[in-house]
Amino acid sequence: MTIERFDLQSGRLIAGKYEVLENLGAGWEGEVYLVMERATGIERVAKLFYAHADGRGRAVKFYARKLHKLRHCPILIQYLTGERIRIKGAQVNVLISEFVEGERLSQFVRRQPGRRLTQFEGIHLLHELAAGVEEIHRVGEYHGDLHDDNIIIRRKGLSFNVKLVDMYNWGRPSAANVREDVYDLVKIFYDCLGGRRGYHRLSPEIRWICSGLKRTLIMDKFRTAGHLRRYIETMEWE
Repeated sequence: MTIERFDLQSGRLIAGKYEVLENLGAGWEGEVYLVMERATGIERVAKLFYAHADGRGRAVKFYARKLHKLRHCPILIQYLTGERIRIKGAQVNVLISEFVEGERLSQFVRRQPGRRLTQFEGIHLLHELAAGVEEIHRVGEYHGDLHDDNIIIRRKGLSFNVKLVDMYNWGRPSAANVREDVYDLVKIFYDCLGGRRGYHRLSPEIRWICSGLKRTLIMDKFRTAGHLRRYIETMEWE
């Protein structure tokens, strides 16, 4: 049976353990809900996978195994457990993970004056993201799906706390996968600063990082997130 929407209502129980509090969003793979673990009262996140996107459990296994492998990378959410439930007569795989407070980067940026970050804020954000993704690259892995709706952000003094959600399986890790992560980090930075409409107002130092979003230039400058992080820490300003 093909299910295009789950539409779980508040109060619904998942696997007899998790009470649905609210819908946090949906994508092509499935739907994400804020739930409460009834035994402890702790808030968790439940991701329910559509059967057509799950590949008979392959997608949920990919997420679970990769999150477990990368459990020491603090920028990633922590995987807790998996469940298999029945909805509308169909078997559905569920991934339970920690709940992270904050808001999606896309929402955060829309609330800022001019719907963009200042260059000062942007460079701090890029540094946090690069340092976090560096830990993923350090163990020979990649994220594969970096964009402003997959980043949970919360202000912390001069900088930000950031967490990455979701990933994409492009196959076995490779240098090309890592470089795509780096390009995506720079694109996020570029978009947060106003994108094309604000590019001419950026300082030469910031434009040098963005490189007009020319993929080859960015990848030649920064092969990994670690290279990007180190450049930010030592860059000189005119």
